[in-house]
Amino acid sequence: MGINVDEIASRIEHTLLKPDTIYQEIEKLCKEVQDNNFACVCVLPYFAGYSRSILVKREKVCTVIGFPLGASFVFSKMDECVHALRNGAGEIDMVINIAALLAHDFRTVSTEISSVVDIAHNTLAKVKVIVETCLLTEQQKIDVSKIVSDSGADYIKTSTGFSHGGATLHDVALLRKYSHEKVKIKASGGIKTAQFAIELINAGADRIGTSSGVKIIQELNSMNT
Repeated sequence: MGINVDEIASRIEHTLLKPDTIYQEIEKLCKEVQDNNFACVCVLPYFAGYSRSILVKREKVCTVIGFPLGASFVFSKMDECVHALRNGAGEIDMVINIAALLAHDFRTVSTEISSVVDIAHNTLAKVKVIVETCLLTEQQKIDVSKIVSDSGADYIKTSTGFSHGGATLHDVALLRKYSHEKVKIKASGGIKTAQFAIELINAGADRIGTSSGVKIIQELNSMNT
């Protein structure tokens, strides 16, 4: 049986988050989303409005807040969320306060997620919570899965792609096991091949965040020939 390339493409978030991004790269990114029917772009907040002007559909624009370290104040993340939504984003990827999680300050982590979720859901936008799995122990991954599940967030996301590790099959399966069934999983960080994307989906990933989306689709098409 052949690989369903369209189904996998619909899970890919075409990502460009480097600090030296320019407008021409965003134009190219958005065109590739349109040409391949990817789920959305994932861009820096500065480019959310520009991406929306090209893609038109709000749900096709994802941006990040508290990125990439997650150590900003709760009210700062709330303010970032408000402005991201006003500038056309339909999906918000927020980084948790990792330091608070490591200090067992679960109340802070829960409060910041719930606060952002409340703001986003009031506009029917989705929230994905980045937990940076490479910095966490197994127990901390289990703990944060419960916190995210209880917060009402739509997704739990493995990684920013800016730390020392990205998505792994083990972590995706672990997050899937300990998150509520209503919470979806986004794998991101270091996903550069079609085979790895397929394996992550089989492990439980609902979305794939990658800057290699076009390459992955080309590889998938080659697999079907």
